[in-house]
Amino acid sequence: MKQPHWTKEELVAYILLYTAHSNFDEANTEKNVIISKVDMQTFQRIHDEFDKDNDYQSLQKIIQGVKDHDYDADELKSLFTDIKTLFLSDGEYDILERNMFLYLKKILS
Repeated sequence: MKQPHWTKEELVAYILLYTAHSNFDEANTEKNVIISKVDMQTFQRIHDEFDKDNDYQSLQKIIQGVKDHDYDADELKSLFTDIKTLFLSDGEYDILERNMFLYLKKILS
């Protein structure tokens, strides 16, 4: 698996896209949250890459990307705020989304 060299903005888009799929449904409101972070062309490129990756590959890319960008505690807090905003954007925060949130907090913190 080739590790991408993403900008921080691209990494955030990938992470948000990954989390949007935690309940197997990418709602339009969730897409809008992601698009608010990156332009449409970047969103589409990241989405195309995400569609080619399996769950393991996605997690490896996320973990490595966070390491490569040397996220500090404040940046992680901001990232988790963005994730929570994404989860709440469709008016639901289901058990799959909660579990994804806790799991990412555990592996990235």
